[in-house]
Amino acid sequence: MPSVEEIRALRTSHIAEYPDFPVPGVLFRDITPLLRDHAALRAVIRHWISLLPGDIEYVVGTEARGFVLGAPLAYELGAGFIPVRKAGKLPGTPASVSYDLEYGSAVVEIAEGSLPAGARTLVIDDLLATGGTAAATVELVRQFDVDLVGASFLIELEGLGGRDKLPDLPLSVVWSFPN
Repeated sequence: MPSVEEIRALRTSHIAEYPDFPVPGVLFRDITPLLRDHAALRAVIRHWISLLPGDIEYVVGTEARGFVLGAPLAYELGAGFIPVRKAGKLPGTPASVSYDLEYGSAVVEIAEGSLPAGARTLVIDDLLATGGTAAATVELVRQFDVDLVGASFLIELEGLGGRDKLPDLPLSVVWSFPN
C-alpha cells in the first residue's frame, strides 16, 4: 500500500496543469501523466480503494475518464463495471437523465437492466467540479433502486459547489485542489 506522502507526491508530479484551457480563466488539470505511468496509476488505484466502503458489487463510471479509472477500480474490488454513456451511444431503451451544464445541457444513459435492485453500487469519476454530471449520474443510478453506497472522485475542485449537489451521499476523493 502506498503511503500518504507518496500519493501526495504523485499529485504534484503526475497531474499536469494548463492555464487558460479550454477558455481563459480556467486552469485545466490533466490526468494523462498519471495514466501513462503504470506504477503511479497502480499506486493511486490501491490508495483509492482504501478510501471506499466495503462489499461493493458494481462500480458505475461516467464517460469517458470514469471508464478509464472505474474499470481498474472495479477489477481490484472484484466488482462489476457499468458505463454511463452520453446520449445515443447505447442500443435498446436505456435509462436516461437530462441535466444542465455551465454551457448547455447533456443527457447520460445506462443500458437497460444493467444494475440489479439492491446491489451495493458506487459512482466514480475523475473530477468533481460543479457537480452537474455527478448529480445526474447519481439520479440515473437511483432509478435502478440500488444500494448507492457513495460517490468517489480522483480530483475535487473545491469551492465550485459539486459537493452541494450530492448532499445525502458519502463522498471520497483522492486529491482536492483549491479552485
